[in-house]
Amino acid sequence: MSDISVAAVTLTGQKHRHRGVPCEDASLAVISKGVSVVCVADGAGSKQYTHARFGSAAAVKTICDLMIDHFDALYNENREAAVRALIIAALHVRFADLIEEYQLDSLERLSCTLMFCAVKGRKMMIGHIGDGMVARISPSGVSPITMPQNGTNASSTYFVTASHASDYLRFIKTTIDDVHAVALMTDGVQDSVYDENSGLVKPVVAKMAETLSSGREKAELDLKKIIEKHIVGASNNSDDASFGVLYINGSNAPDAGKLATSADAFPSSQDTFKELQNSMIPGVKNARRIISEALARKSVTGETDEVLQKKGEVEKAASETEAKIPNVPIQARKKNRILYAIVFIELIAILLLVLKLLFM
Repeated sequence: MSDISVAAVTLTGQKHRHRGVPCEDASLAVISKGVSVVCVADGAGSKQYTHARFGSAAAVKTICDLMIDHFDALYNENREAAVRALIIAALHVRFADLIEEYQLDSLERLSCTLMFCAVKGRKMMIGHIGDGMVARISPSGVSPITMPQNGTNASSTYFVTASHASDYLRFIKTTIDDVHAVALMTDGVQDSVYDENSGLVKPVVAKMAETLSSGREKAELDLKKIIEKHIVGASNNSDDASFGVLYINGSNAPDAGKLATSADAFPSSQDTFKELQNSMIPGVKNARRIISEALARKSVTGETDEVLQKKGEVEKAASETEAKIPNVPIQARKKNRILYAIVFIELIAILLLVLKLLFM
């Protein structure tokens, strides 16, 4: 079993401090029953999301409990869509309790993003819906596992309460091989440490993860100091900030002095997913027509095959009946001709019934 440490911290952003608004982020890190889990969530900030802070707090607790109690069932299930749907269902079950408790008028009031990482032995599961980021720290460097997921514009995202939320939940099932640590962060941290134009995760993320080498208690104190000084305290408009780490003790850390501090922006491209969809529409329509026609042919052929099978069974029965006729004297054969005629008439009747079924 791997030697793993976990940590999670949440700080209120300056925007909320100045207005006296409670923090809407939540984070939780737990080790229990051989499972290590780190989970962070960011409650939606707009006015209609009145109880988002309760949603994010419930989300991290629900996911940690789910991973600890049912890790193997989730990891061993090969139907990814079923796993994603179950995770969202577990959240909605918990949110239903909150709706009753606070007499809310909709699930949307509890909206939040979500990220989690769970490890048991060498097995690892990662889930992410919405903005924020999950990053992998390995001996070779720091890289994003899941990137921010924005909606129709850069200021919007997807929440666990969204219609068809399971479609937006990114779910990864892998192992911890060649992993030193996994860092999870809400957009209050992500905006400061990730360059979306180049895909570069700044070296400070590796340094923040490395605080766990001194144990959880000290790590969480150090992480709060780093986030307060360099992220939350660096701007009067800073957002709530959550940062979680799953750290594999004894694994090889990257050489901080060799980590890239800058990178070229990704080459620009005019190709968009919407254009790709539109370009495929004619081919998709034609494919649907061909598939529909094939299904129609199969329906007709299937009935014919059934009739032919019945005919074959009748012919086989007739052959077996004929084969069973004993080699007896002519007088005995004459006595049995009536019986054979009856059998033959029955076979003809069966054939006629089959033909009738064929042309109905």
